[in-house]
Amino acid sequence: MSIGSSPTPALLEVSNLSVTLHTARTSVKPVDGVSYRVDEGEVLAIVGESGSGKTILNMAPLSLLPTGLDAEIEGTVKFNGLDILRAPEQQLRKLRGGEIGVIFQDPLSSLNPVRRIGRQIAEVSELHLGMTAAQADKRAAELLALVGLPDPLSRLQQYPHELSGGMRQRVGIAMSIAGEPKLLIADEPTTALDVTVQAQIVELLKDLQRRLQMAIVIITHDFGVVSGMATKVAVMYAGRLSELGPVDEVLMTPVHPYTKGLLGSVPSLNAEIGSKFIGLPGQPPDLSRLIRGCAFTPRCASALQSCGATQPQLLSVPGESSTHVAACPVVINKLTRVMEDV
Repeated sequence: MSIGSSPTPALLEVSNLSVTLHTARTSVKPVDGVSYRVDEGEVLAIVGESGSGKTILNMAPLSLLPTGLDAEIEGTVKFNGLDILRAPEQQLRKLRGGEIGVIFQDPLSSLNPVRRIGRQIAEVSELHLGMTAAQADKRAAELLALVGLPDPLSRLQQYPHELSGGMRQRVGIAMSIAGEPKLLIADEPTTALDVTVQAQIVELLKDLQRRLQMAIVIITHDFGVVSGMATKVAVMYAGRLSELGPVDEVLMTPVHPYTKGLLGSVPSLNAEIGSKFIGLPGQPPDLSRLIRGCAFTPRCASALQSCGATQPQLLSVPGESSTHVAACPVVINKLTRVMEDV
Protein backbone atom coordinates (compact mmCIF):
# COMPACT_ATOMS: atom_id res chain seq x y z
CA MET A 1 0.00 0.00 0.00
CA SER A 2 1.05 3.61 -0.45
CA ILE A 3 1.61 5.02 3.01
CA GLY A 4 0.38 8.55 3.51
CA SER A 5 -0.50 8.91 -0.18
CA SER A 6 -1.08 12.37 -1.59
CA PRO A 7 -1.89 13.75 -5.06
CA THR A 8 1.28 15.87 -4.99
CA PRO A 9 4.76 14.31 -5.42
CA ALA A 10 6.65 13.72 -2.18
CA LEU A 11 9.98 15.36 -1.44
CA LEU A 12 11.16 12.03 -0.02
CA GLU A 13 9.39 8.76 -0.80
CA VAL A 14 10.61 5.50 0.71
CA SER A 15 9.03 2.34 -0.69
CA ASN A 16 9.49 -1.16 0.73
CA LEU A 17 13.02 -0.40 1.92
CA SER A 18 15.00 -3.28 3.42
CA VAL A 19 18.60 -3.15 4.62
CA THR A 20 20.71 -6.18 5.48
CA LEU A 21 24.10 -5.55 7.09
CA HIS A 22 26.90 -8.09 6.65
CA THR A 23 30.02 -8.30 8.76
CA ALA A 24 32.70 -10.96 8.92
CA ARG A 25 30.83 -12.65 11.79
CA THR A 26 27.12 -12.28 11.10
CA SER A 27 24.29 -10.68 9.13
CA VAL A 28 21.42 -8.64 10.53
CA LYS A 29 18.35 -7.04 8.95
CA PRO A 30 17.72 -3.78 10.86
CA VAL A 31 15.27 -2.45 8.24
CA ASP A 32 12.56 -4.70 6.82
CA GLY A 33 10.08 -3.45 4.23
CA VAL A 34 9.57 0.13 5.41
CA SER A 35 7.51 2.66 3.42
CA TYR A 36 6.73 6.31 4.17
CA ARG A 37 6.83 9.76 2.59
CA VAL A 38 7.90 13.24 3.62
CA ASP A 39 6.40 16.28 1.92
CA GLU A 40 8.02 19.70 1.57
CA GLY A 41 8.10 21.58 4.87
CA GLU A 42 6.94 18.53 6.85
CA VAL A 43 8.58 17.27 10.05
CA LEU A 44 8.58 13.50 10.48
CA ALA A 45 9.76 12.02 13.77
CA ILE A 46 10.96 8.41 13.75
CA VAL A 47 10.85 6.88 17.24
CA GLY A 48 11.62 3.53 18.80
CA GLU A 49 13.94 1.77 21.22
CA SER A 50 17.67 1.57 20.57
CA GLY A 51 18.31 -1.02 17.87
CA SER A 52 14.93 -0.59 16.20
CA GLY A 53 16.55 0.47 12.91
CA LYS A 54 15.86 4.22 13.00
CA THR A 55 19.36 5.41 12.10
CA ILE A 56 20.12 2.68 9.55
CA LEU A 57 16.82 3.46 7.80
CA ASN A 58 18.02 7.00 7.06
CA MET A 59 21.79 6.64 6.80
CA ALA A 60 22.11 3.50 4.64
CA PRO A 61 20.51 5.04 1.52
CA LEU A 62 22.98 7.94 1.77
CA SER A 63 25.97 5.59 2.15
CA LEU A 64 26.69 7.04 5.60
CA LEU A 65 27.27 3.78 7.45
CA PRO A 66 30.31 3.00 9.64
CA THR A 67 33.30 1.48 7.91
CA GLY A 68 33.44 -2.30 7.93
CA LEU A 69 29.73 -2.77 7.20
CA ASP A 70 28.60 -4.23 3.89
CA ALA A 71 25.02 -3.10 3.25
CA GLU A 72 22.61 -4.92 0.98
CA ILE A 73 19.76 -2.50 0.20
CA GLU A 74 16.46 -3.33 -1.50
CA GLY A 75 13.48 -1.15 -2.36
CA THR A 76 13.24 2.43 -3.57
CA VAL A 77 14.21 5.77 -2.02
CA LYS A 78 13.23 8.75 -4.16
CA PHE A 79 14.30 12.31 -3.39
CA ASN A 80 12.67 14.90 -5.65
CA GLY A 81 11.92 12.06 -8.05
CA LEU A 82 15.52 10.76 -8.11
CA ASP A 83 16.04 7.18 -6.95
CA ILE A 84 19.11 7.74 -4.79
CA LEU A 85 19.77 4.02 -4.36
CA ARG A 86 20.57 3.80 -8.06
CA ALA A 87 22.16 7.22 -8.50
CA PRO A 88 25.87 7.47 -9.38
CA GLU A 89 28.18 8.14 -6.44
CA GLN A 90 29.10 11.56 -7.85
CA GLN A 91 25.42 12.58 -7.84
CA LEU A 92 24.95 11.20 -4.33
CA ARG A 93 27.91 13.27 -3.09
CA LYS A 94 26.22 16.41 -4.44
CA LEU A 95 23.02 15.54 -2.58
CA ARG A 96 24.76 14.85 0.76
CA GLY A 97 25.44 18.15 2.43
CA GLY A 98 23.68 19.99 -0.40
CA GLU A 99 19.98 19.28 -0.90
CA ILE A 100 20.06 16.79 1.98
CA GLY A 101 21.68 18.00 5.21
CA VAL A 102 22.57 15.68 8.09
CA ILE A 103 22.98 16.41 11.80
CA PHE A 104 24.91 13.56 13.37
CA GLN A 105 24.30 12.18 16.84
CA ASP A 106 27.76 12.99 18.18
CA PRO A 107 29.10 16.33 16.87
CA LEU A 108 32.52 15.77 18.43
CA SER A 109 33.11 12.66 16.32
CA SER A 110 31.56 14.13 13.16
CA LEU A 111 33.67 17.32 13.25
CA ASN A 112 37.32 17.22 12.22
CA PRO A 113 39.27 17.72 15.47
CA VAL A 114 42.34 19.29 13.80
CA ARG A 115 40.56 21.86 11.66
CA ARG A 116 39.02 25.17 12.70
CA ILE A 117 35.24 25.11 12.67
CA GLY A 118 35.00 28.13 10.35
CA ARG A 119 36.77 26.30 7.55
CA GLN A 120 34.68 23.16 8.06
CA ILE A 121 31.45 25.13 7.65
CA ALA A 122 32.79 27.26 4.79
CA GLU A 123 33.80 24.24 2.72
CA VAL A 124 30.17 23.09 2.54
CA SER A 125 29.14 26.42 0.96
CA GLU A 126 32.11 26.31 -1.42
CA LEU A 127 31.33 22.75 -2.53
CA HIS A 128 27.55 22.93 -2.86
CA LEU A 129 26.84 26.62 -3.55
CA GLY A 130 29.94 27.48 -5.58
CA MET A 131 31.03 30.29 -3.26
CA THR A 132 34.54 31.70 -3.14
CA ALA A 133 36.56 31.14 0.04
CA ALA A 134 35.94 34.74 1.16
CA GLN A 135 32.19 34.48 0.53
CA ALA A 136 32.02 31.13 2.31
CA ASP A 137 33.94 32.43 5.35
CA LYS A 138 31.51 35.34 5.65
CA ARG A 139 28.57 32.98 5.31
CA ALA A 140 30.04 30.68 7.99
CA ALA A 141 29.96 33.55 10.48
CA GLU A 142 26.37 34.34 9.47
CA LEU A 143 25.37 30.72 9.99
CA LEU A 144 26.96 30.59 13.44
CA ALA A 145 24.98 33.70 14.35
CA LEU A 146 21.83 32.11 12.91
CA VAL A 147 22.19 29.03 15.14
CA GLY A 148 22.70 31.24 18.18
CA LEU A 149 26.43 30.86 18.84
CA PRO A 150 27.72 33.98 20.64
CA ASP A 151 30.62 35.95 19.16
CA PRO A 152 30.55 34.04 15.84
CA LEU A 153 33.61 35.74 14.31
CA SER A 154 35.91 34.51 17.06
CA ARG A 155 34.28 31.05 17.02
CA LEU A 156 35.38 30.60 13.41
CA GLN A 157 38.98 30.30 14.62
CA GLN A 158 38.27 27.71 17.33
CA TYR A 159 38.66 23.95 17.22
CA PRO A 160 35.84 21.54 18.17
CA HIS A 161 37.43 20.57 21.50
CA GLU A 162 37.32 24.21 22.62
CA LEU A 163 33.51 24.25 22.56
CA SER A 164 30.90 22.77 24.90
CA GLY A 165 28.64 19.93 23.77
CA GLY A 166 25.75 22.29 23.08
CA MET A 167 28.00 24.64 21.11
CA ARG A 168 29.38 21.75 19.04
CA GLN A 169 25.85 20.66 18.24
CA ARG A 170 25.05 24.19 17.04
CA VAL A 171 28.16 24.05 14.83
CA GLY A 172 26.92 20.72 13.46
CA ILE A 173 23.55 22.30 12.69
CA ALA A 174 25.27 25.24 10.98
CA MET A 175 27.22 22.79 8.79
CA SER A 176 24.07 20.83 7.97
CA ILE A 177 22.24 23.90 6.62
CA ALA A 178 25.24 25.52 4.90
CA GLY A 179 24.30 23.88 1.60
CA GLU A 180 20.72 25.22 1.83
CA PRO A 181 19.10 21.76 2.02
CA LYS A 182 15.51 20.95 1.19
CA LEU A 183 15.61 18.03 3.62
CA LEU A 184 17.38 17.86 6.98
CA ILE A 185 17.99 14.51 8.68
CA ALA A 186 18.64 14.96 12.41
CA ASP A 187 19.93 11.83 14.15
CA GLU A 188 19.27 12.10 17.90
CA PRO A 189 20.30 15.79 17.91
CA THR A 190 19.66 16.21 21.66
CA THR A 191 21.42 13.06 22.90
CA ALA A 192 24.04 13.58 25.65
CA LEU A 193 22.96 17.19 26.20
CA ASP A 194 21.51 18.45 29.46
CA VAL A 195 17.78 19.20 29.59
CA THR A 196 18.15 22.97 29.21
CA VAL A 197 20.38 22.66 26.15
CA GLN A 198 18.08 19.99 24.68
CA ALA A 199 15.17 22.43 24.82
CA GLN A 200 17.30 25.14 23.17
CA ILE A 201 18.30 22.80 20.31
CA VAL A 202 14.67 21.79 19.72
CA GLU A 203 13.59 25.43 19.61
CA LEU A 204 16.47 26.22 17.26
CA LEU A 205 15.49 23.45 14.84
CA LYS A 206 11.85 24.57 14.91
CA ASP A 207 12.90 28.14 14.17
CA LEU A 208 15.22 27.10 11.33
CA GLN A 209 12.52 24.89 9.82
CA ARG A 210 10.10 27.81 9.77
CA ARG A 211 12.64 30.27 8.36
CA LEU A 212 14.16 28.00 5.73
CA GLN A 213 11.01 25.95 4.95
CA MET A 214 12.98 22.71 5.17
CA ALA A 215 11.48 19.29 5.61
CA ILE A 216 12.99 17.49 8.60
CA VAL A 217 13.29 13.82 9.51
CA ILE A 218 14.21 13.68 13.19
CA ILE A 219 15.36 10.39 14.69
CA THR A 220 14.71 10.27 18.42
CA HIS A 221 13.52 8.26 21.41
CA ASP A 222 12.31 11.40 23.20
CA PHE A 223 8.55 11.95 22.98
CA GLY A 224 9.04 15.50 24.24
CA VAL A 225 10.97 16.24 21.04
CA VAL A 226 8.26 14.48 19.01
CA SER A 227 5.39 16.49 20.49
CA GLY A 228 7.35 19.74 20.28
CA MET A 229 8.50 19.45 16.66
CA ALA A 230 6.82 16.83 14.54
CA THR A 231 3.81 17.01 12.26
CA LYS A 232 3.91 13.25 11.67
CA VAL A 233 5.41 10.34 13.62
CA ALA A 234 6.57 6.86 12.63
CA VAL A 235 7.07 4.23 15.33
CA MET A 236 9.64 1.53 14.53
CA TYR A 237 10.16 -1.85 16.14
CA ALA A 238 12.61 -4.53 15.00
CA GLY A 239 13.13 -2.85 11.64
CA ARG A 240 9.46 -2.46 10.78
CA LEU A 241 6.89 0.30 11.10
CA SER A 242 4.44 -0.39 13.93
CA GLU A 243 2.44 2.80 13.58
CA LEU A 244 2.46 5.91 11.42
CA GLY A 245 0.27 8.99 11.39
CA PRO A 246 -0.29 12.62 12.37
CA VAL A 247 1.53 13.38 15.61
CA ASP A 248 -1.58 14.41 17.55
CA GLU A 249 -3.43 11.20 16.64
CA VAL A 250 -0.55 8.85 17.38
CA LEU A 251 0.28 10.49 20.72
CA MET A 252 -3.30 10.99 21.90
CA THR A 253 -4.91 7.82 20.51
CA PRO A 254 -2.11 5.27 20.00
CA VAL A 255 -3.22 1.97 18.52
CA HIS A 256 -0.30 -0.46 18.39
CA PRO A 257 0.55 -2.08 21.77
CA TYR A 258 4.19 -1.12 21.26
CA THR A 259 3.32 2.56 20.80
CA LYS A 260 1.14 2.39 23.91
CA GLY A 261 3.99 0.77 25.83
CA LEU A 262 6.49 3.45 24.78
CA LEU A 263 4.13 6.24 25.75
CA GLY A 264 3.23 4.48 29.00
CA SER A 265 6.89 4.30 30.01
CA VAL A 266 7.34 8.09 29.78
CA PRO A 267 7.46 9.47 33.37
CA SER A 268 4.59 11.79 34.25
CA LEU A 269 4.97 15.08 36.12
CA ASN A 270 1.75 14.18 37.95
CA ALA A 271 3.06 10.84 39.20
CA GLU A 272 3.37 10.46 42.95
CA ILE A 273 6.86 10.41 44.44
CA GLY A 274 7.98 6.82 44.87
CA SER A 275 5.45 5.43 42.39
CA LYS A 276 6.55 2.38 40.41
CA PHE A 277 8.14 2.92 37.03
CA ILE A 278 6.19 1.15 34.29
CA GLY A 279 8.39 0.02 31.43
CA LEU A 280 8.08 -2.36 28.53
CA PRO A 281 8.60 -5.99 29.58
CA GLY A 282 11.19 -8.18 27.88
CA GLN A 283 13.86 -7.31 25.34
CA PRO A 284 13.87 -6.46 21.62
CA PRO A 285 14.44 -9.48 19.35
CA ASP A 286 17.74 -10.64 17.87
CA LEU A 287 17.66 -9.26 14.34
CA SER A 288 20.24 -11.78 13.13
CA ARG A 289 17.52 -14.44 13.40
CA LEU A 290 14.49 -14.84 11.16
CA ILE A 291 11.40 -13.28 12.73
CA ARG A 292 8.07 -14.79 11.76
CA GLY A 293 4.90 -12.87 12.39
CA CYS A 294 4.75 -9.76 14.57
CA ALA A 295 8.13 -9.17 16.20
CA PHE A 296 6.45 -7.65 19.27
CA THR A 297 4.44 -10.82 20.04
CA PRO A 298 6.67 -12.12 22.91
CA ARG A 299 6.32 -8.78 24.76
CA CYS A 300 2.65 -8.07 23.94
CA ALA A 301 -0.12 -8.62 26.48
CA SER A 302 -2.75 -8.50 23.71
CA ALA A 303 -1.10 -11.08 21.44
CA LEU A 304 -3.05 -13.98 19.97
CA GLN A 305 -1.60 -17.24 18.69
CA SER A 306 -2.01 -15.99 15.12
CA CYS A 307 0.21 -12.96 15.80
CA GLY A 308 3.36 -15.07 15.72
CA ALA A 309 2.51 -16.70 12.40
CA THR A 310 1.99 -13.88 9.89
CA GLN A 311 3.79 -10.58 9.53
CA PRO A 312 1.15 -7.85 10.00
CA GLN A 313 0.63 -5.15 7.41
CA LEU A 314 -0.13 -1.50 8.09
CA LEU A 315 -3.91 -1.00 8.24
CA SER A 316 -5.95 2.20 8.39
CA VAL A 317 -7.13 3.06 11.89
CA PRO A 318 -10.96 3.33 11.93
CA GLY A 319 -12.31 6.69 13.01
CA GLU A 320 -8.99 8.47 12.41
CA SER A 321 -7.53 10.28 9.41
CA SER A 322 -6.68 8.18 6.37
CA THR A 323 -2.95 8.64 7.05
CA HIS A 324 -3.06 7.04 10.52
CA VAL A 325 -2.09 3.38 10.09
CA ALA A 326 -0.95 0.63 12.45
CA ALA A 327 0.40 -2.90 12.03
CA CYS A 328 -1.86 -4.63 14.54
CA PRO A 329 -4.90 -6.44 13.08
CA VAL A 330 -5.99 -7.54 16.58
CA VAL A 331 -6.53 -3.97 17.79
CA ILE A 332 -7.74 -2.71 14.40
CA ASN A 333 -10.43 -5.42 14.26
CA LYS A 334 -11.57 -4.55 17.79
CA LEU A 335 -11.81 -0.86 16.90
CA THR A 336 -13.70 -1.70 13.71
CA ARG A 337 -16.30 -3.74 15.63
CA VAL A 338 -16.72 -0.89 18.14
CA MET A 339 -17.24 1.60 15.30
CA GLU A 340 -19.83 -0.69 13.69
CA ASP A 341 -21.74 -1.03 16.98
CA VAL A 342 -21.93 2.72 17.53
